[in-house]
Amino acid sequence: MDISAFLFLSASFFLFYFVFSHAADNITQSQSLSDSEGTTLVSKDGVFVLGFFSPGDSTNRYLGIWYNNIPIPTAVWVANRRNPITDSSGVLMVNSSGRLVLLKQNSTVAWSANSTKEAGNSIVQLLDSGNLVLKEENEENPENYLWQSFDYPSDTWLAGMKLGWDLRTGLERRLTAWKSPDDPSPGELSWGIELHEYPEIVMKKGSSEFFRIGPWNGLGFNGAPEIRSTAVYKFSFVTNKDEVYFMFDMIQHSVITRSVMNQTRYERYIWVDGKWSLYYYFPRDECDAYNLCGVYGNCIIGESPICQCIQGFKPKSEETWNPDEWSKGCVRSTQLSCQDKEKIGFVKFVGYKLPDTTYTWVNQSMNLEECRVKCLNNCSCVAYSNSDIRDVGSGCVTWHGDLIDIKPTAANYTQDVYIRMPASEPVAKGKQKMKVIVIVVVAIAAVFGVLSIPYCLCKMTNLKEKMENNVMIEQNIEGQSEDLEVPFFNLTTIATATNNFSSNKKLSEGGFGLVYKIK
Repeated sequence: MDISAFLFLSASFFLFYFVFSHAADNITQSQSLSDSEGTTLVSKDGVFVLGFFSPGDSTNRYLGIWYNNIPIPTAVWVANRRNPITDSSGVLMVNSSGRLVLLKQNSTVAWSANSTKEAGNSIVQLLDSGNLVLKEENEENPENYLWQSFDYPSDTWLAGMKLGWDLRTGLERRLTAWKSPDDPSPGELSWGIELHEYPEIVMKKGSSEFFRIGPWNGLGFNGAPEIRSTAVYKFSFVTNKDEVYFMFDMIQHSVITRSVMNQTRYERYIWVDGKWSLYYYFPRDECDAYNLCGVYGNCIIGESPICQCIQGFKPKSEETWNPDEWSKGCVRSTQLSCQDKEKIGFVKFVGYKLPDTTYTWVNQSMNLEECRVKCLNNCSCVAYSNSDIRDVGSGCVTWHGDLIDIKPTAANYTQDVYIRMPASEPVAKGKQKMKVIVIVVVAIAAVFGVLSIPYCLCKMTNLKEKMENNVMIEQNIEGQSEDLEVPFFNLTTIATATNNFSSNKKLSEGGFGLVYKIK
């Protein structure tokens, strides 16, 4: 092949070979890409390049896709990430069976596209979306692929790429971090959808949950308000009998953006002013750590994270409640009797990331009141909520088993969740406490009024002495004092009711004085 130009580019992350004379976006069964010859595929409008590269300081060779017109080498997909080639013998081709294969020394297969569809006269093509596709050469449907790289993401999420599951084939599309900038093989952290009744996106470290953004509520994720549609791109979450997936599509196609799962976190970048600008990332703080505070625990971020029990619960061991004990979680302050529904109610929690949805039940046609009744009549149900908060809210999701991974959230589209409690906890007790406070405040005001009477009488006497000749004014003042009716409790009554102002009866203390509880 006549090579008219050769450019060697070294960067902190990648080493690439570009060949400008070869601008085709596809190869047929009679063609190939060769690392030794430096041949590449370039998408139709020149957005992406497919070729061989070496990451960072590594000398291993990989087949990958990267941005064509961005001066900072940025790979978005790697084919043979588990099986590097140690020299420049790599060759990509469509074999006689119509399969896409990557060969190395002595024609050994280093990687192949695991297409399950029968292939005849097939070609491989690089699209401007960054998707590498294998399809029949004469296929009239442009989206009818035998295989596509978007089904097998590496660490990068691009517009139009589905993250989630094809339930018909069992295929999972999941981001997986590189082990290091020098090694694109799968690392510990991954990002994808967990197939619960109420699906949610979870970051895992190995096989363990590491971070959770909460389920999709129709508008966004209440545990990750940053992940939302903008004027630049829009998100969509699809769940049906065939697929469960999350994706984004570009509105302003001139903007370049990507999401990356790296060795420590998930990040979204936008290309601005000649550099990749970090837009947002997860986890954001220590409270984002999965289930840090145990069951019914709630993490509050400050200079350091602090775990508390949510309303109606207390630490399993109050004496040893410290960071070493937080994972043990909380227990109910008052045990529930499932049989006596008269004594069961629900507390409305606002502004929290919804609990882990592993053990949930969903009905999309129920309203919130039907959902409450459904939960009330099921002894295993500990909480309920609307599954979709658009408009006035719709659908029903119920939680069964202990609630975990609860945290305050700053999302504008928070989802109210109702947690099962004793009936006296959410309503009756709250109202009674308000009554007590009102009574005490009135009593204190009355006492203040009583103590003010001598002062008022003194002022009135002085006024009378100064205005002895003005009988009308004097009579008016006397008439006003006669009309004044101030209800009050005497000090003896208040002292008795508060056990002589015992500290056990004190509710609170403020600038106006002390507030006591009166039976």
